[in-house]
Amino acid sequence: MEPESPSRRRLLKRLALGASMTTVALARSPQARAAELPLLSPAAPEAKAVYYTEDAAKDTRAPKGATCASCGLYQGANGSSQGPCQLFPGRDVKAKGWCSSWAPQI
Repeated sequence: MEPESPSRRRLLKRLALGASMTTVALARSPQARAAELPLLSPAAPEAKAVYYTEDAAKDTRAPKGATCASCGLYQGANGSSQGPCQLFPGRDVKAKGWCSSWAPQI
């Protein structure tokens, strides 16, 4: 077996670097991807199953101060009006919303 030549090693390193740089360039931030998600409807079966509401202040079941934005499952950016939730993959929820699966952030 022949040892690799320095020019071949250099080429392989550059190809690997180029591939990783392309991946980084094409990757979008979580906030950019989240902005593209459709909003969860309170009428959706999965939302109804956990009593999801878009405004916790209007739901008597929601504890005072409990909103999606203060939930450990919420993945939206701080200060955003909506964002993704681990319970509803592929959907955004309102930051001021609430559901019965609310858990405090740790």
